[in-house]
Amino acid sequence: MTARAQEIRASSGMAAAEGRRGGMRAMTPDDIPAVGRLFNRVFRKNDSEPGDDLASYLQTVFFGSPAYAPEVGSVVHESAAGSIDSAILSVPMAFTAHGRPITARLLCAFMADGKAGAAGAARLARSMRAVRQDLCFSDNASPVSADHWAAAGGIVLPIQSLEWQRTFWPLKAMALLASRHLPVMGSRILTGTLGIVDRVLRRMRSSMRPAAQAACLTKTATLDEFLECAGPMLERFALRPVWSQVEFDWFVGVAAMNRSLGTLQCRKVLGEDGRTIGAFLFFGNANDMATVLNVLSEEGREFDVTAAMFARLDAEGYAAAVGMAQPFLMNAISRQRWLSFRHRGYFCLVTRHADLKEAAERNEVYIGGLASESWSRLLTDF
Repeated sequence: MTARAQEIRASSGMAAAEGRRGGMRAMTPDDIPAVGRLFNRVFRKNDSEPGDDLASYLQTVFFGSPAYAPEVGSVVHESAAGSIDSAILSVPMAFTAHGRPITARLLCAFMADGKAGAAGAARLARSMRAVRQDLCFSDNASPVSADHWAAAGGIVLPIQSLEWQRTFWPLKAMALLASRHLPVMGSRILTGTLGIVDRVLRRMRSSMRPAAQAACLTKTATLDEFLECAGPMLERFALRPVWSQVEFDWFVGVAAMNRSLGTLQCRKVLGEDGRTIGAFLFFGNANDMATVLNVLSEEGREFDVTAAMFARLDAEGYAAAVGMAQPFLMNAISRQRWLSFRHRGYFCLVTRHADLKEAAERNEVYIGGLASESWSRLLTDF
C-alpha cells in the first residue's frame, strides 16, 4: 500500500472512530448529496440540493472509472459537526512514466464552504503536497489555486495553460461565442446573416480558408481507430496516458455525455502513401464550434496533420475550432492565420518523482483532452 493510501485510510478510520470530531477521509457515494450541494454553493452561487442529473453525473465520473479505488479517488473533509465543509473531486487514470505504470489523479474541483471550510480546505491542500503524490494535475486552476500548487511543490505548465482558437468564419464565430452568455446571439437568423458577410470576407481574404497539404487525405474514423493510433504516436513522451481499451471506452462514454459541446467524433489523416500519420478527436455541432480534445501525430508530421485538421473542420462548416495548446504542436499550429491564444486556466502538476517533474519541465509529457478535464460537464452544464 502506498504512503498516500495509508494516510487516507488512516484519516477515514480516525473520522469514523472520533465521531463528530470530523476530519479528512475518502469520499463515498453516500456523500454525493452533500458534495453536490457544496458544488452548487461554491460554483453556481446556489444553495440547493443537487438535482438527479448532477447527482448521477457525480456518481458516474467520480466512482465509475476502471482505475477507481478509495485511496486515489475524491477526498472530503468533515467539520466537527459531521458536515462536509470542503472537498477535492478526483478522477484516477492509468499513466506510464518512463516505462513504469503509475496512477495519476485529475483534480477536477477544489471547493470549500467559505470561512467555515477554510481549515478543512487547508488540510486537504496539505494532503496534495508533492512528497505525497505520484502524480496529480489540474488543467483549469485559478490564480489562487495555482499559488497553492506551487507552495505544495508543484509546477505550472504555461503552454498547456493556453487555449488556441482558429477562426474560419469570424463574425459568425463571434456571435456563437457571445451566445454562451447571451443566447439570442446564437439565433439562426443572426448567424445566417453574419455567415453571408463572412462569405464575402473569405473571398476577399483567402487566408481565412486553411489549406491542407495536397498529398494528405483526411477521413472519418472510428474511436477505436483513434485508440489504435494512440499507442505508437504517444511513445515519444516520457509521461503519457496508457488508455487501455476498457479505460478508453469509459472516458469516451463519459465525454460523450457532454452534449452541450456536440457529438464526439474522430478523423484520421493519411499521408501520401496512404499510411495513417495522425488523428484528432473533437466535439462538434453542425454550423457551430469544434472543440478539439486530442491531436495525435507521427513525429515530424505535425505540420501536415494540423493543416489537414483545420482544412477538414473548415470544409465541414465549423465557424471556428478551439483546443488546448500542446508544446509539440505549437510550431505547427502557430503557422496558421486567423489564430489567437487565450489563457484557459493554469495547468498545474505535482509529483514526488524528480524524473517526472523534469520531464514536464522539458515538455516531454502528453496530458490533455481525454486525459484532462476538457470533456467534463462540470465546466459547461449544471
